[in-house]
Amino acid sequence: MQIILTLEQKKNIFIELGKFLSQFSSTKNLKNDTVINNELFFEDFLNLIELSQSHNGWYTKENVIFAIESWAEALTEDNLNQWISSYDFSTVNAKTVGLILAGNIPLVGFHDFICVLLSGHKALIKTSSNDQHLLPFLAKYIISIEPELNNYITFVEGKLENFDAVIATGSNNTSRYFDYYFKDKPSIIRKSRNSVAVLNGTESKEQMIALGKDIFSYFGLGCRNVSKLFIPKGYNFDLFFNGMFPYQDVIKYEKYANNYDYNKAVFLMSNFKLLDNEFLTIKEDTSYSSPIASVFYEYYHDLDEIKKRLETEKDQIQCIVSNNLIENSVAFGTTQKPQLWDYADNLDTIDFLISLA
Repeated sequence: MQIILTLEQKKNIFIELGKFLSQFSSTKNLKNDTVINNELFFEDFLNLIELSQSHNGWYTKENVIFAIESWAEALTEDNLNQWISSYDFSTVNAKTVGLILAGNIPLVGFHDFICVLLSGHKALIKTSSNDQHLLPFLAKYIISIEPELNNYITFVEGKLENFDAVIATGSNNTSRYFDYYFKDKPSIIRKSRNSVAVLNGTESKEQMIALGKDIFSYFGLGCRNVSKLFIPKGYNFDLFFNGMFPYQDVIKYEKYANNYDYNKAVFLMSNFKLLDNEFLTIKEDTSYSSPIASVFYEYYHDLDEIKKRLETEKDQIQCIVSNNLIENSVAFGTTQKPQLWDYADNLDTIDFLISLA
């Protein structure tokens, strides 16, 4: 007979997962003997971290550790309590929710996975071919803590079948397929988005260095990475480039360097005017989506004009970074450190899951 886990039990499982993840960092991996089932999983997870780049060339050890550290910081008792306290899960009628995950950055679909399980639903998961190892490993770990979760977590290859609702993440092209294929199911369909920074020239050097983190984390591959700057007429780029300088070692990574060389060559052959610091190109462009190793910028004359535009085009934007210039903007350096209650596309996933009839 299937056991119904209480919200408190599920919350405690993810607290324990946070403790497990907190052992792994960019400075030192410290094994904690009080972590549940650590003797079974610690060394294997270390090996998986080391092997991640062989599975996906963009998943460097540094990028995987960055994702792990972010989730370790998020999955604390205080954060989980703050997050779930505003919801009423008592009316949830358990369903099977299909998850089609992206693979642009490590564990990018992990938040949807947690939302489904905390809401009391079953997760039917199709991982991206680019990220097939990290989430299944963490699922195996939490099942070791609570074996009943084995009835709530299923990974599938090929076609999704026998599900009641779906959360699918992909490109603008794949979203059209998702919209058609899942038209008869309750769904959240996520498309491509980008993040922007709005500057006015009064930012500090420390803020510009933090902006570099928003640009270069995960090599800029995430929808929360800043790919576009809005700057006032006459803006002096010296402070910006000084802030980018600490990230110069990114060019030592071959896949990034190849993209830098290729995109720079394409821009130059098209006679585009570029600013360049030998590891990042800056190009004036109205688009939000810039290629790897480049950032677009656009001048503005009036801040109110930018506020209206960003509101009008909000469906293309994931995050806005500014020094409180724009309402609901986030602080420099925080785009890839979202809180549990920061939902992709500003769609409350828990509300969606609770509402499933």
